[in-house]
Amino acid sequence: MSFAQDAWREVKKVVWPTRKETMQMTLYVFGFVVIMALFLWFTDKTLEWVLYDLILGWRK
Repeated sequence: MSFAQDAWREVKKVVWPTRKETMQMTLYVFGFVVIMALFLWFTDKTLEWVLYDLILGWRK
């Protein structure tokens, strides 16, 4: 029972984010994911072009 009381006491100390802060951070995460997806797609296509077209000489 002591563990549950200690856990509850710790939960009450947490400073929870406001709705606005939560929405802002969610948008930042989605924005970062989109930017990373575009970066990885561009990197993949660049490496594909370098390897297949320039080095191996394969044309699609």
